[in-house]
Amino acid sequence: MKVWTVSNQKGGVGKTTTAVSLGGLLAAQGERVLLIDLDPQGSMSSYFRLDPDSMQHSVYSLFEARANDTRIECLDSLLVDTGVAGLSLLPASTAMATLDRQLGARGGMGLVISQALARLDNRFDYVLMDCPPMLGVLMVNALAACERLLIPVQTEFLALKGLERMLHTLGMIGRSRGDTLPYTIIPTFFDRRTRASLDALRVMRDQHGACLWPRVIPVDTQFREASRSGVPINVHNRAARGNESYASLLHWLQQQTLPMAEAAAL
Repeated sequence: MKVWTVSNQKGGVGKTTTAVSLGGLLAAQGERVLLIDLDPQGSMSSYFRLDPDSMQHSVYSLFEARANDTRIECLDSLLVDTGVAGLSLLPASTAMATLDRQLGARGGMGLVISQALARLDNRFDYVLMDCPPMLGVLMVNALAACERLLIPVQTEFLALKGLERMLHTLGMIGRSRGDTLPYTIIPTFFDRRTRASLDALRVMRDQHGACLWPRVIPVDTQFREASRSGVPINVHNRAARGNESYASLLHWLQQQTLPMAEAAAL
């Protein structure tokens, strides 16, 4: 099971769109995919027409069980069918916003998601996690559980500051994990007609070229239409420019992970 985390310490950069778009494309390849919404705002859950304010079973249930030293016997009870074949969702609830205050100082809370995924290992081929834009117990869980970090970065100046904060956090997590977590920076909301997009992309290439996906995700109104329909963009409009870009990104990521898989098999 491959586990990817989508994160950036700035909101509005395309994290949810990236996770849902890649998840939809993987499902279309016949992979069994689990999306996990770790953001208390619940953008991914809302994408699939769920209400984070009223969720009875969610990511919060995992942390609640751990805090009470109990065990959820059947994790399937937390999963939701998205309506897209092969694509399941572990939704968020707004109660997750209280986790840092309630449980952040308790031991073992950084491995709740890792332990849950270990129990689901035979159920899914890919897991994609959508993170909140702030450092806390939820982001720590996501980074501890994953094998690759995807960092969408809007091609504008303020998003570059969020990238720097994310890389600083990644360094801290790497020291805690005792290894270096591979990451890929994904330029998003690119509009070649604007100086801001061109300048931001040039800075990314100059400063982060080795870890930068060489293409871009363009501004595309079809992303908004897909979210309005409650389906990934490849289901809504396979010919959309945005879908073609995410398909290229997925192919690139799968090629990147091939050498790692081959090395592990030796």
